Amino acid sequence: MEKENTQGIGFFERYLTIWVAACIVIGVAIGQYLPVIPETLSRFEYAQVSIPVAILIWLMIYPMMLKIDFTSIVAATKKPRGLVVTCVTNWLIKPFTMYVIAAFFLKILFQNFIAPDLANEYLAGAVLLGAAPCTAMVFVWSHLTKGDPAYTLVQVAVNDLILLVAFTPIVAFLLGISDVIVPYDTLFLSVVLFIVIPLAGGYFSRKHIIKNKGLDYFENVFLRKFDNVTIVGLLLTLIIIFTFQGDVILSNPLHVLLIAIPLTIQTFFIFAIAYGWSRAWKLPHNIASPAAMIGASNFFELAVAVAITLFGLTSGAALATVVGVLVEVPVMLTLVRIANKTRHWFPETAKRA
Repeated sequence: MEKENTQGIGFFERYLTIWVAACIVIGVAIGQYLPVIPETLSRFEYAQVSIPVAILIWLMIYPMMLKIDFTSIVAATKKPRGLVVTCVTNWLIKPFTMYVIAAFFLKILFQNFIAPDLANEYLAGAVLLGAAPCTAMVFVWSHLTKGDPAYTLVQVAVNDLILLVAFTPIVAFLLGISDVIVPYDTLFLSVVLFIVIPLAGGYFSRKHIIKNKGLDYFENVFLRKFDNVTIVGLLLTLIIIFTFQGDVILSNPLHVLLIAIPLTIQTFFIFAIAYGWSRAWKLPHNIASPAAMIGASNFFELAVAVAITLFGLTSGAALATVVGVLVEVPVMLTLVRIANKTRHWFPETAKRA
């Protein structure tokens, strides 16, 4: 079975860590030496969401939406344990452990390197990340771990509904501020772009092609045309993101490193809780993996937008959310690898194999 899994990994997926590192370097270099490119791209932005990035994320998600048999969405709602793991981890554990871990490192352990006021701003950015579980990129991580696409969709949809009502009070409580301004246009636009549009595109494409060409053609010919689209979309997205963030990263190398440490520890910690809980509950791997990935990754578009709105573009909070973007992809790829190598921990998966 292991041999089959290895053979099934494509060229891009096999060396994905290398491609990601190369894309980060390329993105930063473009921002530094070809500033006209980020200046041009920044004109195509609405509600803090980059439209070029949104299109690329759509390309990443669309192939996964194609694989959803939409009758299975109803079936997914009848298996609530995966949703319980996701919701409890994301909303009753993650924001509060993020605060504790970030506060310990930024305000105590690193107090000789970071001024108190700046540490508070970095902590605020970390809290914004911790209170915003992933909406878009989790589809990519689920795809890379062979997650159940229908169940992943349900998990993300439930999280988005909770996000609408829970994000503001959690952030206000942890930061001790009452005037938290949530840019709902960013939130709603992200849901439309990253869920509604690709979901509708996948549904109508699947229905039309199966009706006219048959299920065999759809599964063995049409779907295979998208084998590398998700990975290529991810790499191009990284280039664009780091084209914008190069100045921030290069001008604060030490603080970037110091902020990255608690964010990385928190990511592994939350993954371990959700993944371990899923294993203890004997959930199948294709549900356990995306359940753990949603909490481990962040809705960074929302976090960045709120940080800029509350604290300003040049604030420490905004920098912390940007570091979250920098940390997320390499760390999540590591978690993808861990999830794939521990697939045999889950009895239903082993039985099927």
